[in-house]
Amino acid sequence: MPANDKQYVQHGVAMTCRSFQEYVDMFQLTPDILRRGRILDVAGGASSFVADACKQGCDVIAADPLYAHSPEAIAEHGEANRREATGKLEGLLDVYDWSYYGSLDRHEQIRADSLARFVDDYGRSDQRHRYVSASLPNLPFPDETFSLIVSSHFLFLYDSQFDPDFHIASIQTLIRLLQPGGEIRLYPLSTLARTRYPALDRVLEVVGRAHPNVEVDFVPTPFRFLLMATEYLRIRRA
Repeated sequence: MPANDKQYVQHGVAMTCRSFQEYVDMFQLTPDILRRGRILDVAGGASSFVADACKQGCDVIAADPLYAHSPEAIAEHGEANRREATGKLEGLLDVYDWSYYGSLDRHEQIRADSLARFVDDYGRSDQRHRYVSASLPNLPFPDETFSLIVSSHFLFLYDSQFDPDFHIASIQTLIRLLQPGGEIRLYPLSTLARTRYPALDRVLEVVGRAHPNVEVDFVPTPFRFLLMATEYLRIRRA
């Protein structure tokens, strides 16, 4: 089968288990940005970004419906999800860019380590406030709460499950939560079918008309995996 015809089949939204360093690389997060103010990770799943960033003195919280579940349930689901994802990738090695991870084994190890670090932090009662059970487009935070909002591998990726209106409402919610001078960074801008999200221009046009005080641009990122995903979307509030 030609590489272009191979598809990563995903039913429902996958549990993401990404590392702090992956976030830094894909979103180009400098120490200055990380310490500028409060940060929100949307659809953070079982990633270790919150745990590791907070250990470095940053003020970060995450929102995901996953956080309605116990640490044990998340750990069990995460392990099953990781094994399933690795099995799928074994048959798709030629349709991804492995220059960042080096190999499938290293990709899987990063997932395992990130899940373990997340579960350790999430399981501590004194840290549970960092994890808010909520889902887009309805997030229970006051207006202008965050200086930076990031979301990895959720918006745009699942285009067959979430229509453009969902994306418009979700981005408008994120803008509502953003402080003046703050930024939203979203990655990737491609779908699971490895094509650019087809309704991106329409979504940004509607958002731009509703929020003339925001600037939108596309920023190159050195992070590589999905072949079409070479930039992140940055939305800045004046």
